[in-house]
Amino acid sequence: MRALLSGNEAIAQGAWEAGCSIGVAYPGTPSTETMEAFAAKDGVYAEWCTNEKVAVEVGLGASAAGARVLATMKHVGVNVAADPLFTAAYTGVGGGYVVLAADDPGMYSSQNEQDSRYYAQAAKIPMLEPADSAEALAFARDAFALSEQFDVPFFLRSTVRISHTRTPVETGERANAPAKPYEKDASKWVMMPAFAKGRRKVQLERVRQLEEWVKTCPYNQAEQRSAEVGVICSGAVYQHVRDALPEASVLKLGVVWPLPARAMARFAQSVERCYVVEEGSTYLSEAVRAAGVESLSTPSPLPVDGELSPGLIRQAFDLPVAPHAAAAPDVPARPPALCPGCPHRLVFKELSRARAIVTGDIGCYTLGALPPLSAMDTCVDMGASVSMAHGMQLAFGDEDKRPIAAVIGDSTFGHSGLSSLVSTVYNQGSGVVCILDNRTTAMTGRQGNPFNGVTLQNRPSREMDLEAIVRAIGVDDVRTINPHDARAVRSALKEAFASDQLTVLIFRAPCVLLERIVNPPFEVTGTCTGCGACATLGCPAIARDNETGTASIDRALCIGCGQCAQYCGFGAIVSEGGR
Repeated sequence: MRALLSGNEAIAQGAWEAGCSIGVAYPGTPSTETMEAFAAKDGVYAEWCTNEKVAVEVGLGASAAGARVLATMKHVGVNVAADPLFTAAYTGVGGGYVVLAADDPGMYSSQNEQDSRYYAQAAKIPMLEPADSAEALAFARDAFALSEQFDVPFFLRSTVRISHTRTPVETGERANAPAKPYEKDASKWVMMPAFAKGRRKVQLERVRQLEEWVKTCPYNQAEQRSAEVGVICSGAVYQHVRDALPEASVLKLGVVWPLPARAMARFAQSVERCYVVEEGSTYLSEAVRAAGVESLSTPSPLPVDGELSPGLIRQAFDLPVAPHAAAAPDVPARPPALCPGCPHRLVFKELSRARAIVTGDIGCYTLGALPPLSAMDTCVDMGASVSMAHGMQLAFGDEDKRPIAAVIGDSTFGHSGLSSLVSTVYNQGSGVVCILDNRTTAMTGRQGNPFNGVTLQNRPSREMDLEAIVRAIGVDDVRTINPHDARAVRSALKEAFASDQLTVLIFRAPCVLLERIVNPPFEVTGTCTGCGACATLGCPAIARDNETGTASIDRALCIGCGQCAQYCGFGAIVSEGGR
């Protein structure tokens, strides 16, 4: 049947058609929708795990037991999962095992740019890279049988443009892929040194076999057009190259590790000038040169960061580019902001008032770093807020008493903040940890997590007791606060900063997109003095007159949370329903 699917949906469809029965993931854009789409299929089990390392380990256990397994994550999730992945390249698999690594060139929703092809090369795990949704479906479907054939997990790499772009596909029926019988084999699955040495030799022989397979693999396609210019590329870049250089010959690589050295050499010899085009990385150009294939640099440099586009490629080849229409000069800027009524807003407002150093974490609450709140000082990776706050306490010592607070969400706390807090407690750390418990994994689309007890397929579960867990690891001072109450937030932070012991403040209120506040909107009365206190909250519903400074509230955006009214010292903000 013909359908229009995104790359993420196509990967889920391909896994289902291959008879994959188990899916494991931690949500992360641009990969999230893959597991959500897979979970909606008939005859499958899927779950959100606490983090990507756990997901890969759950998947490896299921594979060892004979099931076909799909694990999905974004590129920074591969960092978290690298420990089991590198060793899984030694153990091999039972049932076919496919791992999606969704890269984010351009950093649309990520803290760094990263090329997961280097992981494939380093771990010696073969990697396929589709150039559209049709290939995403086909590669995902075929990868399970290939994984079993070569006894190794297979990587599937996408980028944000493949993950989120819809193109036509032909869907098929589900294959009958019964689980393979489990056979006890310590030499394969117990990676103590005595056995790992033997599996290392198995790995090296497998690499030799993969290098033979890739010589004839149909996923690598040479498209001969002009004999003057040829381009070697892969993935979404192929689409941009075809658009920018329609007459050029193209070698489209569907297998990006191991690379087909012989095919690349033949292609380079078939054209007068051969180029490598890739975005935000030198992986492919370095690998092509390492294979002994001569390629040229583009006449003008390609960007070394961000996504490519047909226009940028044409510029690199010194070709004319159609100009874009200029944006109208009166279009206002629309910076990202916390939603109206977000339960995190007042926490950041009070942290800013306290002039605290705030070590932040990964989530929509990272927006607390932006003006006018400007309350976050650092944000590095999942769980780093707690660890970095402890490090700052160590560096400042007892002499410097400036307040330090770690800010972390409930899902991120379950992902890796818990282990950081254990380390802080173990090493007698102090300071303040603020857990923003909005009852969901908001940034990636409101997925479940251990602390709200919501599972991917809505199976019976249990909600983890956050307060009890924190107390159980040795934190004596644990408090739960309503983050919509400005006085309560201010008081809790003031007391915690004055304390010499480690304090965990749990600010609990549901995300407004999860349980929308339904109250009459607020309005500004004629008593407004234009002081601007309400505007410092950064609520998108509040605006100020450029001349008078007086505030106004957009009824279409206001949800009636009343946060702004708590900061108006003149009583000028009132509920329309209370008049």
